[in-house]
Amino acid sequence: MVVVMKLTARPEEIAAVQQRLEQAGFQAHFIHGVKRLVIGAVGDRAAINSLGLEALAGVERVVPIMKPYKLVSREVKGENSLIKVKDAVFGGGKLVVIAGPCAVESREQLLTAARRVRQAGAMVLRGGAFKPRTSPYSFRGLGKEGLQLLAEVARETGVATVSEVLDEASLEMALEYVDMVQVGARNMQNFRLLQAVGCCQKPVLLKRGFSATIDEWLMAAEYILSEGNEEVILCERGIRTFETATRNTLDLSAVSLVKELSHLPVIADPSHATGNRKLVSPMSRAAVAAGADGLIIEVHPDPAHALCDGPQSLSPDDFDLLMGELQGIAAAMGRDL
Repeated sequence: MVVVMKLTARPEEIAAVQQRLEQAGFQAHFIHGVKRLVIGAVGDRAAINSLGLEALAGVERVVPIMKPYKLVSREVKGENSLIKVKDAVFGGGKLVVIAGPCAVESREQLLTAARRVRQAGAMVLRGGAFKPRTSPYSFRGLGKEGLQLLAEVARETGVATVSEVLDEASLEMALEYVDMVQVGARNMQNFRLLQAVGCCQKPVLLKRGFSATIDEWLMAAEYILSEGNEEVILCERGIRTFETATRNTLDLSAVSLVKELSHLPVIADPSHATGNRKLVSPMSRAAVAAGADGLIIEVHPDPAHALCDGPQSLSPDDFDLLMGELQGIAAAMGRDL
């Protein structure tokens, strides 16, 4: 449920509501909207009626939430959440593009990519230091060295950075070097990791699992918010279907639907969805038209020699062309890039 406080509610009245909730075994989460304060209460629904919350001073109304996910729901917060990652703001009127190589391979490779994507208009640099690969013989990242290179390149170019974490150990390491951590598709239901990132003080990019329903995806986000971290960005990166012509199937209906169900920003990953650089541009344009708050795109200075995901990586020149195309699409949607 959510407890909507009156505009005139005093701090002591808010504290009294919190105390009543916690005494009854509820977890209280404060959600500061544009116009008023809402307290999200997670606990036993059967106990709601016995709390007498609507009789407390400062309470405007109590609203039960029917969805299994509470804190990420539009029922809790009507306006869009704005997630700030350095100078980039996800969830506002501006389309934010994350771009860079699938994996950090060297300083020269990363710096070249960072300079080019930044020049083209991307505000966040992606680069994997820990890579979960299907084959144990594939390149699996540089680990801590990759994170250090991300931090070094960020200082030199001014971009924000995001990198994937696989477990609590890699999370602890990444927090020192990057501006945002990513929970990848394979770890979307790694609940210990979700709880761990929920306790950190960095924004989290949560990718949809390739076999996950929308409810499961939003419940994964709920794990993070329930631990206190409200800075979550959702990423649709394609789901596994019967189709084999593409790497995955980009579910653009999910982008539009989740924007209706949740206040969290939603971005799309056309690179992992299609696995084919020729399809990245048209799917990027379609995602923007569907209402995505941003994109995450793989860009490599030399895709033919990339150690990871070369076939789906754009060259810097191709990325320049795409960003020009997105300007027109964003403008037609009444947005800026």
